[in-house]
Amino acid sequence: MAPVKNGRIVFNEVPLGYPVPGKTIVYDESEIDPDTVALNGGFLVKILVLSVDPYLRGRMRDAKVESYLPAFDLGEPIYNFGIGLVVRSENPAFKSGDHLYGLFKFQHYVIENAADQYRVIENKDGLPWSVYLGVCGMPGQTAEFGWKEYANPKQGEVAFVTAASGPVGATVVQLAKAEGLKVIASAGSDDKVDFVKSIGADIAFNYKTTNTREVLAKEGPIDIFWDNVGGETLDAALEFSAKQARFIECGMISQYNTAEPYHLKNHFKIFEHQVHLHGFLVGFLIHKYVDEFYATFPGRVARGEIKYKEHRVRGLEQAGRAIVDVQNGSNFGKSVLVVADDQ
Repeated sequence: MAPVKNGRIVFNEVPLGYPVPGKTIVYDESEIDPDTVALNGGFLVKILVLSVDPYLRGRMRDAKVESYLPAFDLGEPIYNFGIGLVVRSENPAFKSGDHLYGLFKFQHYVIENAADQYRVIENKDGLPWSVYLGVCGMPGQTAEFGWKEYANPKQGEVAFVTAASGPVGATVVQLAKAEGLKVIASAGSDDKVDFVKSIGADIAFNYKTTNTREVLAKEGPIDIFWDNVGGETLDAALEFSAKQARFIECGMISQYNTAEPYHLKNHFKIFEHQVHLHGFLVGFLIHKYVDEFYATFPGRVARGEIKYKEHRVRGLEQAGRAIVDVQNGSNFGKSVLVVADDQ
């Protein structure tokens, strides 16, 4: 095979506020010959699809600022969960034609060596590969693991889910309904609200045009709050929390791109209502639930028991736009960057 294009997405500068395509991250190209490039005991992977997630913004920071994950390195490719096709391998763990799930650089081709960091996806249910980055990947795991570990649901209770049209929120809505809960759900547009209703939410509303406090005052109090946005919505949920409510703090996207963090006003409700606050990172629960997840969840999705929606962006060079869309909520469903066809 003649040399082929090997584009990549490079972290170029720390943004102030929202990332700026072409400044925060830039696209460049080189060439690679998949047939002759030295593997040195590793394996060559053609990237098929990459996940675009809200948390990527937190890694676009000065490396001196500490957080739960390291910052991206300036001048180096960004990376996230992806699905790749093994083209060649000198590692006995994988063979040509295997489909791998794990953290990949935003490139067309990568050479990897750490076989223990990747999982072969057999895809016995014949799902699109991109689904293994959404409802059958990290977002679905986040919903399933966090719900199992912290929700402690009881039939008839009230759950409130924010960012409910996204891959995590939409999965939580369906898990809650399967447990017999009344589900209140918020989303950022009328078509997103329609989708959330279609997957079972009892009360769904557009938080941009409807007052969240008024909805919760009427439909609460809340026994389980799944928080993906933080800020004023978290404050409202505290105000209308039930006694011994469980708050599952999964994300706070309302605060990721602001220079002035929102300050809670109802924090005293935490002790007044004996609220249980559970902040969690999915990586710390993987060891407990991941094997069961892969054994059961893809089948549930394939049978239509768990529904999902995708926002597909084609072309590695479009990564910047896809990242900004997730930060400002322009995407509708799980955002995936389709890099190449499966061949």
